[in-house]
Amino acid sequence: MITCTTLSRELTEPLAATAATAATWLLIEQSGPWGAKALTESHLDAEVGRALDAACAGTGVRIALIRHPGRHADCLPAVRHEAIVAHTAPGRAWVRRAAVEDPAELLELDFAALGAGEHGGFGEAHVGGPIALVCTNGRRDRCCALLGRPLAAELAAAGHSEVWEITHLGGHRFSPTMLVLPYGYAYGRLTGTAAKEVLAATAAGHMLPEWSRGRSYWDRPGQAAEHAVRLLTGETSADALAVGRAGDAIEVRHSDGRRWLAEVAERASEPARPESCGKAPGTPSRMDVVSLREIPPQR
Repeated sequence: MITCTTLSRELTEPLAATAATAATWLLIEQSGPWGAKALTESHLDAEVGRALDAACAGTGVRIALIRHPGRHADCLPAVRHEAIVAHTAPGRAWVRRAAVEDPAELLELDFAALGAGEHGGFGEAHVGGPIALVCTNGRRDRCCALLGRPLAAELAAAGHSEVWEITHLGGHRFSPTMLVLPYGYAYGRLTGTAAKEVLAATAAGHMLPEWSRGRSYWDRPGQAAEHAVRLLTGETSADALAVGRAGDAIEVRHSDGRRWLAEVAERASEPARPESCGKAPGTPSRMDVVSLREIPPQR
């Protein structure tokens, strides 16, 4: 069967710099089936879903629904919903969580503050290891269900980390995809073994470049520049690198004082391929680092 994932693999499409961008994630537990537009096509009240989506717009907060791995019959709505808020800035990442009876309560949050990294005392701090979020929404793309759900089940059975299914991470053609908190790195084309290595590395404060799609805190050019420096230096400490703008270039700063300037070009992927199963072939954009140079330390 030819799918968007098999074509992407065959064309050796790069994983780097394809992560969805979000400074902060708002994740709401919603059991039962999900539609393609899960915020308005699930047991979550559609008006509440629309209102939450609108409240997040332009704030740096990205919202998604989550559920426990396993069978998802059209069951009664949950009495309480786990809500997780996670900010992903290097050196300032945090994860907070609370149980709410009605997701409409979350509309009272200050979304602009959340996007800026201020949690306002929401819930309680997450205690424990990494949180794995595996995209499994087959109504958006069959690859997410066919490849993501078995991965989520395998990781949950292993018991090494907290595991959730999530409605959408973008990049169906890189399935199975996974976002890992607290650092907010997204990964793609994972096997069970690779995903467990990612979670073990995360628990130790590291990331793994081999399957990385980028840290969601950075925009796509920033993700590309950071990835290039990691490949150049072999640095895997999750919080070792910071990214900023330097005119038309991207500056990557290491916590030890080293700095690099990267020039990143946005190009079309050729030949054409479907970005998702069922869609017409297209040429999705890719971020290519065309130059990378170390610059002298600041005096």
